[in-house]
Amino acid sequence: MVERASSDPKVASALRAAQLYYLQDMTMDAIARELGTSRSSVSRLLSHARDTGLVEVRIHQPQGEELRLEEAIRERFGIAAHVVPAPRTLSDVERFERVALTAARQLPLHFDSNMTLGIAWGSTLDAISRHLPKKVTHNSTVVQLNGAGNTFTSGVDYASEILHRFGEAFGAAVQQFPVPAFFDDPRTKEAMWRERSTRRILDLQARADVVLFGLGSPFAEVPSRVYIGGYLDRADYRSLREEGIVGDVATVFYREDGSWQDIELNRRATGPGFTVLARASRRICVVSGIQKLASLRGAIAARLITDLVLDEDLAEALVDG
Repeated sequence: MVERASSDPKVASALRAAQLYYLQDMTMDAIARELGTSRSSVSRLLSHARDTGLVEVRIHQPQGEELRLEEAIRERFGIAAHVVPAPRTLSDVERFERVALTAARQLPLHFDSNMTLGIAWGSTLDAISRHLPKKVTHNSTVVQLNGAGNTFTSGVDYASEILHRFGEAFGAAVQQFPVPAFFDDPRTKEAMWRERSTRRILDLQARADVVLFGLGSPFAEVPSRVYIGGYLDRADYRSLREEGIVGDVATVFYREDGSWQDIELNRRATGPGFTVLARASRRICVVSGIQKLASLRGAIAARLITDLVLDEDLAEALVDG
């Protein structure tokens, strides 16, 4: 779909090139002759049109392996899946980037004006934020779902950079959550949660229309930030092993059967409980790598996911398991 643009010269040129390429079926060489420019300049104009949201490319996939997996996931789990083709020759890092790019291109289909988007910081959201296309929205908000501070850093710079990219991509207001990822004492958290300034953010989180998250895992080749960023000490790791933890969403941990409420570390975690996340009508999980299969199964068992973006190998393992 090609949209109308403003009077900005670069935008106008990008729109003209996109109309000729996508609607008139002209080659880039023919467009270059018509616009009096080079083929490489036309390529850059088309990229600019896609990146700024002038053009939305949608693929209607015929019957094939990815579609078979998507249908199987929908039938078995009631989840709308988008399976990303990824040959087994790819490294986990390359697979991760491919899935993140796909998720970034899918998000504008689900987030629009007058909506609130909740995001859980982490390696996955960081990667997605770097690939977001532009989409202008109005009266929209991006809210941070969990704190990012620990004993080594406030986490503000890292989390705010991710939030800023989302806010800039959608023209949305950004609401940070400047608290630790984990409190030392659950009583401190309880007191903080009674503060009006904190309650304002918690209320925003609870009213989110869309939440976007990755799955933290201690087993993945692409490390989850919560496990490598100084957020957990030896006692915490021992507790996670003893309680059979397979992953976390927004620093709230869970087991493979989806249980989470009786996990001790969650009393100190600042991420929203899964009952809060479940209020969002669309809950988009982005995950890659076969090492996250147990994490994904647990998140599905917890009924956290309405939409899923994942790589082909992980989808196959999920369906076959």
